[in-house]
Amino acid sequence: MNKFAERLKELREEKNLTQNELGIEVGVSQAAIARWEEGKRSPNLEAIIALAKFFDVTSDYLIGIED
Repeated sequence: MNKFAERLKELREEKNLTQNELGIEVGVSQAAIARWEEGKRSPNLEAIIALAKFFDVTSDYLIGIED
């Protein structure tokens, strides 16, 4: 699993959110969240920004550039 996929799932679970609930919060489908967490697809820049803002982390942290 890639670093982004790991961190996304970890952050979502820390907030006790379902994939569907997170999708609603950031404006994407549950299926998109599932594919990202499985490492099958990568989000676009707008989605990375929305996720980073929602989780109050940097985009660099989210994509695995920094810890």
